[in-house]
Amino acid sequence: MPVLTRDEAQTRARLLDVQRYTITLDLTTGEETFDSSTVIQFTARAAGDTFVELKPATLRTVTLDGVGLDPAALDGNRLALAGLTPGAHELRVDAAMRYSRTGEGMHRFTDPTDGETYVYTQLFMEDVQRVFAAFDQPDLKAVFELTVTAPDRWTVLGNGIAERTAAGADGAGRWSLAPTPRISTYLVAVAAGPWHTVRTEHAGLPFGIHCRRSLAPHLDTDADEIFEITRACYDRYHEKFEEPYPFDSYDQAFVPEFNAGAMENPGLVTFRDEFVYRSAVTDNERQTRAMVIAHEMAHMWFGDLVTLTWWDDIWLNESFAEYMGYQTLTEATRFRETWVDFGIWRKGWGYDADQRPSTHPVAPDPDAVPDTASALLNFDGISYAKGASALRQLVAWLGEKDFLAGINTHFARHKFGNATLADFIDSLAHATDRDVHAWAEQWLRTTGVDTLTPRITDHTTRWSLDVVRDGSRPHRVTVGTYDTAPDNGADAGPARLVARERFELDVPLTGPVTLPGRRPALVLLNDGDYTYAKIRLDAPSWDTALRTLSGVPEPLTRTVLWNAARDMVRDGELAPAAYLDAARTHLPHETDVALAEGVLAFAATQIADRYLAPEDRPAALATLTALCRDLIRRTEDGNHPGLRLTAVRHFIDAATQPDPLQDWLDSGSVPGGPELDPELRWRVLTRLAVLGALDTATIDAELDRDPSATGQEGAARCRAALPDPAAKARAWALLFDTDELSNYLFTATAKGFWQPEQSDLVREYVPLFYPRAIALADRRGPAIADAAGRYAFPAYAVDEEALRLGQDCLDGTEMIPSLRRRLTDQLDDLGRTLRVRTA
Repeated sequence: MPVLTRDEAQTRARLLDVQRYTITLDLTTGEETFDSSTVIQFTARAAGDTFVELKPATLRTVTLDGVGLDPAALDGNRLALAGLTPGAHELRVDAAMRYSRTGEGMHRFTDPTDGETYVYTQLFMEDVQRVFAAFDQPDLKAVFELTVTAPDRWTVLGNGIAERTAAGADGAGRWSLAPTPRISTYLVAVAAGPWHTVRTEHAGLPFGIHCRRSLAPHLDTDADEIFEITRACYDRYHEKFEEPYPFDSYDQAFVPEFNAGAMENPGLVTFRDEFVYRSAVTDNERQTRAMVIAHEMAHMWFGDLVTLTWWDDIWLNESFAEYMGYQTLTEATRFRETWVDFGIWRKGWGYDADQRPSTHPVAPDPDAVPDTASALLNFDGISYAKGASALRQLVAWLGEKDFLAGINTHFARHKFGNATLADFIDSLAHATDRDVHAWAEQWLRTTGVDTLTPRITDHTTRWSLDVVRDGSRPHRVTVGTYDTAPDNGADAGPARLVARERFELDVPLTGPVTLPGRRPALVLLNDGDYTYAKIRLDAPSWDTALRTLSGVPEPLTRTVLWNAARDMVRDGELAPAAYLDAARTHLPHETDVALAEGVLAFAATQIADRYLAPEDRPAALATLTALCRDLIRRTEDGNHPGLRLTAVRHFIDAATQPDPLQDWLDSGSVPGGPELDPELRWRVLTRLAVLGALDTATIDAELDRDPSATGQEGAARCRAALPDPAAKARAWALLFDTDELSNYLFTATAKGFWQPEQSDLVREYVPLFYPRAIALADRRGPAIADAAGRYAFPAYAVDEEALRLGQDCLDGTEMIPSLRRRLTDQLDDLGRTLRVRTA
């Protein structure tokens, strides 16, 4: 089907002014399709031709100004509207639309726990066309008024307050949703089913949280925390922003099989329902949920009130919500170290994306985003993490007062409308005398990661610092200087550092900076992590860091040091084994859960699983299990449950012998705790499957014990992980030869299929992956294409032949853009892995 081009969107926006959509949906017509009737009221500014988009199962009738149009004239997803005259028009479209099992359009899910069915919309980019007819582009905003017929026991949620107004046929309920203000087509939302709901009110506004009934006890347990975070963020945003919250209610629905973390539908934010925790989680995972709540609420202003004109400015949505989410959570809630999590998890996502061939500027040139297919590729670590890092640097340079003044000017100028990068920069310029246009060119229009390296000279009674910049951006950085603390005794662990002083520098420097006293033991650029750059250390500072990393006083400082080590490994400047040694030395003394989780994840999934040669992997796993045992022993007092849970998880994943895991499974707990809840049980079973210590009867018995959706995913992962040729063949057929798996079951099966320990067993599937993935993507679309490229890619086949196979496929085969982007990134990572192994 054709995708919308920027030129087409601009032409249509010049021709049309869309006033209102009146949409009627009937969700009682069967399990495969639902009925969709749409009335669009719009004005043509001049005579001309245009088109409306939809992707129906059956297009029944179309009338324009009372005159019937031929449904057979639908060309792919486009229905031509020829010969429009200047003035008002009314388009009526009646169709049957298909439910989805891929998380796109109107997704339908039946809960295996209790048999209840739920549907919800995800209309991002072009998926509104799967639900109703629309002039589908972000700058044709309109009022939306929906009526929904649903089964009798269902509740319907939407962008506006929902009211059950009448009973339909067979006891079905008819629901009317309050008309929205002017919003974009992709922001319309409906969620229907027998929801479990908790409601409250804040600042005169109704708040609600919703989930599947089978998750009700778990939502009830966390309802106070979720509402507390929601209220705190709402109040803090009203302190920052002069424009009040622009919608009539605030509902948060936790929905099944959701592809993203959440979606910022005005008045009805949808979240993946893994955020309703049914097993133990760390406090950092609770912080992540809180950050997503804060991020999505920020979108009510950045993205919903003021929306991008075209998809080249997606950063105006995502970078701002990312920055505001972390910053506001830090200011308004109990989570005070959110930037540690950002640094150790999100920032690496941005750094990695920015060093691949697929990199792009935070704000790409409009010509680089010529259509919606290319726009979809930019929802990545650059638009989120790098963009948020750039904004954090902007605030450090500009000052928060002027930054917020510029934002409020932007809202006032463009509320309920659309805006571009130029509009935003003009709003900032209105609030400051600094040259924000030059800043935008240097930070938002360029690609790549700068590297900052200190050059230090010790003059005995004074020392001097210069900074070598490999790159082109200006940086305002904080320099931290540290001295070694007095020895606290033989059992005190690694040496500690004490801060001497911190000072700010603007890089590039005009010359070395001279400071009094002997040189510090550690000099760290970007202490506090306010800029976006790879950081290197001079040799004495790096030696100090290796000896004292866990003794550095601030977790954010430790984050910068661990990120420096991570980047050095990826760049071939630090041996992977040296990173493992540092983790073995310092993580047993770490107190920050986010740091422990991030370092262990890199050590396991990158170093042990990929960067080390296969013959070195057993020793790496032994190091990781020993490290985790130390953390488990250290946390026996119960004072660090998050660190303990993190260590238990990684011990399971790194185990090379099944007996300890089987003992835990048989007893139902780890000695000294925690108990094996469903998440840990399926984690243990997956590892036992990989090690060849599990049979299908045990998987089936566990599924009887836990028949939930998460249990179904756990069983799928275990079955695919069995080291048996027949099991691999069955899993492969489910992935690529049938289309019966939902998005989540596809991902679970793919995660189980490829295992580092089983490379020889699955080697025959490596060359088969590329043609099968391309055919699958063509059949099932972008969401499954992304999942195939992300999770079903043979990432553990690390050799030149695997790289050649993939590159030949990219060079000589047509494929949908989302799969091409994912494979491009995977193959670049594979090439980097080979370089690290030979460094």
